[in-house]
Amino acid sequence: MTALSPIRAIRTARGARPRKPYSAIPSESPGSPPWRALKSLLLLVCVLLVVLPFTAIVSTSIADSQQVTEAGGFVLWPHSPTFDSYTALLSGGLVSKAMTVSVGITAAGTAISLVSSVMLAYGLSRPGSFGHKPVLMLLLMSMLFVPGVIPTYLMVKQLGLINSYWSLILPTMINAFNVIVLRSFFVSIPAELIDAARIDGASEWAILTRIVLPLSKASVGVIGLFYAVTYWNAFFNALLFINDASKWPMQLVLRTYVVNNASLSGGQIDVAAGAPVPPAQSLQAAILVLSIVPIVLVYPLVQRHMNKGVMVGAVKG
Repeated sequence: MTALSPIRAIRTARGARPRKPYSAIPSESPGSPPWRALKSLLLLVCVLLVVLPFTAIVSTSIADSQQVTEAGGFVLWPHSPTFDSYTALLSGGLVSKAMTVSVGITAAGTAISLVSSVMLAYGLSRPGSFGHKPVLMLLLMSMLFVPGVIPTYLMVKQLGLINSYWSLILPTMINAFNVIVLRSFFVSIPAELIDAARIDGASEWAILTRIVLPLSKASVGVIGLFYAVTYWNAFFNALLFINDASKWPMQLVLRTYVVNNASLSGGQIDVAAGAPVPPAQSLQAAILVLSIVPIVLVYPLVQRHMNKGVMVGAVKG
């Protein structure tokens, strides 16, 4: 039996009823069956709003031409699944090359950005580091004053990076918000632990790699996921800096042939002799599926660290 507060005890002794918890359903408590049924219904509606479009895209990509034509473009459940759309796209060279480019840019960019951000955040987290306050102020100012498209293009052109893969990595190599989150977590690490390592003769590099990073796996993993998603979804830099279609990443192919509804030519898809060309809706749906598969495969590996990494890095310090 729980103890009542003095005011509630006086009201109860006088015969007043305790105040009921708030409920969106009149005359029902939050734990009552009608309230649970309403919450379940709302969650079901949200799940359907997410699952049904995704199911329609996947089903359309593996449906045959006749069913796609009869359904008017989108199929919710294929009767006779076929992978002709994927075979035609991956054998044609355009999509397979774009997938390779996107995977390479994402892997290299994420590694470079993560190493740079960790080293910068660790340096900013040490109060006695050289140029600590000026660099921190420049980092914060970069979040307020973002360079425009024309200055960025002129800078990339002056560096000779037009039509180079480096133009997709270097302009977005360091994100100020990600550095601030990592710095906040590094600051929250007990100073006594760092001082004990210094007394034992550990260098700054040893402290970072052997003490700080093992304690920061959650935050570093989440920031790595942020960088990976950013590089994988980026298309605007490729639109500005990449003129050769053979160097297009997957998202630029997606924008060109799905968003802008451009038609795929014979040299961009490969169909067996005598076989019908898959419908445009199936090809577009297959491009959509291929563009999200890598992130869908990577996300579950980092998802368990998401809440812990972001909350600890953003709240502490």
